[in-house]
Amino acid sequence: MQSANMLLRKIVRSSVLPFVAQHGMKKDLFPLSRSLCLSLCLKQDKSWEPTEKLDLDEWKKVMKSGLQEEVSETVLEPKEVSSLAAARETLEIWRLAGRAVPENISEEELKTFMECPSKSARKKYLKYLHLKELHKKNDKRKMDEKRERRLEAQDQASKADDTKKSSFICMWSSTMDKAYNWRAAQSMIFGQPLVFDMSYEKEMSVREVTNTVRQIVLSEGCNRRSVDPFHIHFCNFKDDSLYHREFVKQYREAWGKLLITVTDQCYTEIFPKDKLIYLTADSPKVMKTFDHDKIYIVGSMVDKSIKTGVSLAQAKRLGLETAALPLEKYLLWSTGAKNLTLDQMMHILLTLKDTADWKKALEFVPKRKYCGFVNQPVKALKETLDLINTLKLGKGREEVQKRFAKSYPKKYKLK
Repeated sequence: MQSANMLLRKIVRSSVLPFVAQHGMKKDLFPLSRSLCLSLCLKQDKSWEPTEKLDLDEWKKVMKSGLQEEVSETVLEPKEVSSLAAARETLEIWRLAGRAVPENISEEELKTFMECPSKSARKKYLKYLHLKELHKKNDKRKMDEKRERRLEAQDQASKADDTKKSSFICMWSSTMDKAYNWRAAQSMIFGQPLVFDMSYEKEMSVREVTNTVRQIVLSEGCNRRSVDPFHIHFCNFKDDSLYHREFVKQYREAWGKLLITVTDQCYTEIFPKDKLIYLTADSPKVMKTFDHDKIYIVGSMVDKSIKTGVSLAQAKRLGLETAALPLEKYLLWSTGAKNLTLDQMMHILLTLKDTADWKKALEFVPKRKYCGFVNQPVKALKETLDLINTLKLGKGREEVQKRFAKSYPKKYKLK
């Protein structure tokens, strides 16, 4: 028995071990070979009979599959890395030789370069990358030069402003501020009231309230610089509200020094109802003339997310008269909603108060919303709008264009 074991050990060492060492197999496979040897030895013992037979073909398949996976993991990756490194060295040599090769190239671009089917295709691809890199460098250089010129211009402008400042200019600006403040103070006694309804905070988001406050700040500045300013009232204004916090952010220390009236009362408690007119774009009644004896109310809100008819419902709930600006009467409306910002409303009302000229007042409407001013009577307005709609739909275009050309001058002709 011992002689048989010695013989099998010699066979294993002469056949299995060289095969393992040649193919780079791991040490984990040695127990399999040892179990194989022991099973062969035990077969000679008649007292023991194996329950299962060892399938050598299956064992060979398992061994080969393990070798292939190990080779793919350990051999292919270094080959790929070595090929990329070799390609980089080649490109570096070409660049030093004076060829059109980019200085910096990514791994994806390098793989694309290696996948090119021919040498000419590789040259063209490298030339493309080289030109692309040159364009980027040129754009960056231009941006840096532009930034330097802008900084130099700002420095020169600041120096020029410092030299231009004099005691006379400072005195002039302070005098004008005093004059504006004097007019605003006079308007609080003798001026026509203009009410901003501050009861729409719950209807808007924080961002919309911020935009509303900015528009009101612009309106207050425009009113203060006018010849005959309004006496501005902020009604339904609550302390520690979102409106209040935004006004403090905008005005800071000047908030307590504004020459306006701020109250938490409703305008119906301060003024008689028969003198109040609520200006809203949803009103069925069109404003014909500016009345100096009336008190106009403007809703302090942004109309982008507000539902249609909120301000009109507020006026009807309080039993107030409403009015809308005659935009369709004087303007050949093109696109967009007929809601205006608060600073635009302030400009229009101040111009109407000073000149009573609707054409001059409606010049503050954004010009993208209308084609021009209507010179025909009000009765022809509906027909004109129908013509415009027909032109947009493309029905009877030539006939409608002729009718439109007869009604309006050439400068208002639609193209």
